[in-house]
Amino acid sequence: MIKKPHNNTGTARARHVHIQKAAELLDLILNNSTRPADKHMESYFREHRNMGVRDRGFVAETVYGCLRRRRFLEYIAGENPSPHMLVYADLLASQGWSARALTDAGLAQESANALVTRLRTLDKNTLPLNIRTNLPDWLLERLLAQLGETETVALADALNQPATLDLRANTLKADRDTVARHLADEGFPVEPTPYSPLGLRRRERAPLFNTASFKAGECEVQDEGSQLACLLLEARRREMVVDFCAGAGGKTLQIGALMANTGTLYAFDVSQKRLDSLKPRVKRAGLDIVRTVTIAHERDARVQRLHGKIDRVLVDAPCTGTGTLRRNPDIKWRPIDLPDINALQQRILTAAAQMVKPGGRLVYITCSLLKEENEGIVNYFLSQHPEFHSLPAAQILARQHIPDGLVNVDEHALRLYPHRQGTDGFYAIALERDAATKENSKKSGS
Repeated sequence: MIKKPHNNTGTARARHVHIQKAAELLDLILNNSTRPADKHMESYFREHRNMGVRDRGFVAETVYGCLRRRRFLEYIAGENPSPHMLVYADLLASQGWSARALTDAGLAQESANALVTRLRTLDKNTLPLNIRTNLPDWLLERLLAQLGETETVALADALNQPATLDLRANTLKADRDTVARHLADEGFPVEPTPYSPLGLRRRERAPLFNTASFKAGECEVQDEGSQLACLLLEARRREMVVDFCAGAGGKTLQIGALMANTGTLYAFDVSQKRLDSLKPRVKRAGLDIVRTVTIAHERDARVQRLHGKIDRVLVDAPCTGTGTLRRNPDIKWRPIDLPDINALQQRILTAAAQMVKPGGRLVYITCSLLKEENEGIVNYFLSQHPEFHSLPAAQILARQHIPDGLVNVDEHALRLYPHRQGTDGFYAIALERDAATKENSKKSGS
């Protein structure tokens, strides 16, 4: 967090320019909410190549702070505040700027004094819940119904903090202790994650992509929650496995390592661009069993050809992403069509299930906090597919050397929350196809 603007952002003139850029970028994000904030930032910084690393860091931190605390900042900044006023409010409330620093950076003295007075006389405990939590009404209502007020407030507080930087040791190249030692030798000390036996954590951001350890493929950036969810698959050597919604492939890489680079691992996605970005990561990880397959939709012929042939299928379903608000706070302010998302999740889960052989496993994962996207989808699927049954997550995790009782296992599913486990929010459940299906199919065909 930037506490001393004169040390971090240069002269008053320079600070004014940085604030202008932060406000400009914030305005772009808020007025083009269908595009992720990080993509806006990438484009913006490409267009402003003259900005230094420190300048970009200030702008990015300030914009993300405004997105995280938008409702509170709007409250103290006054009715219908401009992006500039939101930036000034964040610098005051979150980054420790004084009224004088604000005026030196371009804010009128009267406005600066008003901001300071309102902040100092504010009792946060008396604020309406939507302002105190900085959550949109649609999400707040659902979380209150699921968790109650006390836990929703605790969850919101955690969601409104920056996420830690989590890594996964690539066991094809090095174990966790070796990776930690190599990173420490390069000046980036890390600590083991509390639950995942593969994970390492750094509390502060760092250019780890430039380290020799990362370039050698010894580690990958991956949230601990994602690592734990992926372990429910229990992928084994020489199996046929499908990562059905592979995206950029973080879980694909983990699965390949768990398979000891044997067997066949398909990475399916509807985006050729995402799969193209996976290919250099696969090479760096030392994997040669990954086959990337671009599909048009979940009913693609390339999916149909694998009907009943796959040992294990992972479905990291498209979702609202509400469990990742620490990293992607702009999600809160995007338009969400939850029924449409739910329908897509059902279609994808149904299509993926058809690939699972009798006795095989299907793992359904979302980074959502909402029941509609989690047990709502799974319960309906199981009601329509009696040949599948759920497996106890606690037993699977115990076999994967996860400390007993340290993760929140509810019934058969794994649920992770940032305020409980310090991970992104995840839901994951393992479903097994009855082995008896094979016998039944033989009888029906005879």
